[in-house]
Amino acid sequence: MPELNFQVEGVEVARYAAAPLLLFKLRVSNVTPNDDIQNVALQCQIQIETIRRAYTAAEQEQLWELYGEPERWSSTLRNLLWTHANVTVPPFEESCVVDVPVPCTYDFNVAAAKYFYGLEGGVVPLLTLFSGSIFYRGESGGLQVSRISWNKEAGFQFPVKVWKDMMEHYYPNSAWLRVSKDAFDRLYQYKIRRGFPTWEEALESLLDTEEERVS
Repeated sequence: MPELNFQVEGVEVARYAAAPLLLFKLRVSNVTPNDDIQNVALQCQIQIETIRRAYTAAEQEQLWELYGEPERWSSTLRNLLWTHANVTVPPFEESCVVDVPVPCTYDFNVAAAKYFYGLEGGVVPLLTLFSGSIFYRGESGGLQVSRISWNKEAGFQFPVKVWKDMMEHYYPNSAWLRVSKDAFDRLYQYKIRRGFPTWEEALESLLDTEEERVS
């Protein structure tokens, strides 16, 4: 029966996808080379190990919405589920490297997007948990199926710069904000009534008014 090991060797930005996409370079190794691997239906759960990272004062301020005051982080800071990803591993003997596609979002209603945006730099410890099915031919030559052991995992130090470069590539000098239709309609009417040619000017007008009110 095959036994697979996994190692994340790197990550790169997919430059020509329809939406932000990362490609994690995953090495899959078979420690029982007598088994002829036909393919692997692999499922990946990627977690952000937030507690294994230090945070600057500016990052703590940016992450207030997620974790509250830094004094409470000992109880509020927990591992964060980033995403799930699937990939089919092609036939191989000893090992192979596959691209694991991980779609990303700039939607600030998503906790992972808020988290990455709030970081200045450095790396983020990731933990990937693996499951799925291995299709192989044993010594008898017949096709067999086995499950990936539940305890298979791999760590990776993910550079924050890769995430920021990806978002800058797909959304140059901009951010993405999703609001309800009612809020959009109100903002649209405000923009029309005031004669603002761009959304930025409409939002800046509202922000300036609020700053004057609280000063």
